[in-house]
Amino acid sequence: LSQLRDFLLVYNRMTELCFRHCVSNLNYRLLTGREESCLDSCAAKLVHANHRLMSAYVALMPSIMQRRVSDYEASAAQVSQSSAQAGSVAPAG
Repeated sequence: LSQLRDFLLVYNRMTELCFRHCVSNLNYRLLTGREESCLDSCAAKLVHANHRLMSAYVALMPSIMQRRVSDYEASAAQVSQSSAQAGSVAPAG
């Protein structure tokens, strides 16, 4: 559901951007050939840029996840060590 929402947001942004860039006259029911060509080119550029961005994200994701796992393990070890030290201190009484 979240992925569908994200896809629709990107699609809506792309549609709005290309429409604002390419359509200049709303007096006619149909698009002109120039407007259609502009919209095709605009959408193709944005889709291509999105594919490149997603490829970079997919390539970086394993290293990001590995860093998160390492950080989590270091935090868990630190908490474990802190609680072990706190448990070894005998209360004075």
